[in-house]
Amino acid sequence: MLNPDDFIITRKRKKYKFANFSNFSNCYELEEVNIENALDHENITLELGAGNGVFSLGWAKAHPETFVIALDLKADRLYTGAKQALEEKVNNIIFVRSRADLFLDLLKPHSIDTIWLTFSDPYPKKRQAKHRLTHPDFLDKYRKVLKKSGVLLQKTDNDSLFEWGKEQLIDSDWRIVEESRDLHAMEGCDDIKIKTGYEKRYLKEGKNINYLKAKPI
Repeated sequence: MLNPDDFIITRKRKKYKFANFSNFSNCYELEEVNIENALDHENITLELGAGNGVFSLGWAKAHPETFVIALDLKADRLYTGAKQALEEKVNNIIFVRSRADLFLDLLKPHSIDTIWLTFSDPYPKKRQAKHRLTHPDFLDKYRKVLKKSGVLLQKTDNDSLFEWGKEQLIDSDWRIVEESRDLHAMEGCDDIKIKTGYEKRYLKEGKNINYLKAKPI
């Protein structure tokens, strides 16, 4: 049987994926999310800027006791992970198309166990800094929604973004409890080494992957 993913040209493929996103049972627009149901789980992981959702899917498979929310603004990206999750019958994950700040504002205080930032857009220009996911405005939102035992996890290939983010964390009264400039040289930690598409490419190019775990003080 022919698979449209194999032959639709790029522009049409994006439209195809966007259209099918809304038809998948595990995919939601922001206004469609039942926050009460989404938060009715003992352990919740939220990935912001989830891209194609493959990392979130890997995390859900590695932690079947955890409910995972993969969030990104672009439905055609999330389509990949959502489709794979349905095919593999992974039921402890949903995919949400939304801006990060809008979604965070809907969450109850102290309702999230883990927040992941994976290869976030660095927004390199100074005037774009407010959009970085480690900007103090976002850190304040994370503090509000994380449980007392909750953690913020980040991995990125961008050394400048990593260092800038560390400065914001320290200045915003967060404690960095784990850090590495070469994640894949660390022993163990198999779940945090689940690779995104970008990560596989960067590793192939010999690029180091920065990683940290932080908790609000």
